[in-house]
Amino acid sequence: MNNIITIALSKGRIFKETLPLLEAAGITPKDDPETSRKLILDTNHDDVKLVIIRATDVPTYVQYGAADLGVAGKDVLMEHGGDGLYELVDLHIAKCKLMTAGLNDYQPGEGRLRVATKFVNVARRYFAEQGKQVEVIKLYGSMELGPIVGLSDLIVDVVDTGNTLKANGLKPIDHIADVSSRLIVNKASLKTKHDRIQTIVDQMSKAVKHD
Repeated sequence: MNNIITIALSKGRIFKETLPLLEAAGITPKDDPETSRKLILDTNHDDVKLVIIRATDVPTYVQYGAADLGVAGKDVLMEHGGDGLYELVDLHIAKCKLMTAGLNDYQPGEGRLRVATKFVNVARRYFAEQGKQVEVIKLYGSMELGPIVGLSDLIVDVVDTGNTLKANGLKPIDHIADVSSRLIVNKASLKTKHDRIQTIVDQMSKAVKHD
């Protein structure tokens, strides 16, 4: 695999919105990950492969060199940290916000808050910067349930339209960060495969539409 460029992507919105940028770099997959059971997709280049993995695993694959490049949301990168990889380009896709949210009648009280989230590191850092004592409870999905069933006072989650919060009697409260997907690269790969990777990066960068 040494002479092959591997690009880690996750299914769904990020894959769909990355496709035109890959096409701008002359790369098109031979299979659709939504219908194919393959985890490694061939492209129109024999030496470029797409690895289809969970969004939260993309930085890990890139960090350890199992993928040379990847596309990951800023929320996932903030949670993961930046070891072993460079964040090269804001692709301006898959935009949303990372926010705290609570029940519609939530009022900040005294004492230690309980916060449910999958973004454990982000939540700890954010509340520490606010000087607030929190107990962070790790959940893997359906964050909105936390405040409804009394598991937590607040949640930290990505918010797109806010419709899911509204439907469950919750409201967004504090804005932590704007999120969009970033093109990341393994530090070692950037040295050993520099020219080929830089070409892909440059072509994708040119195709990025800034709002």
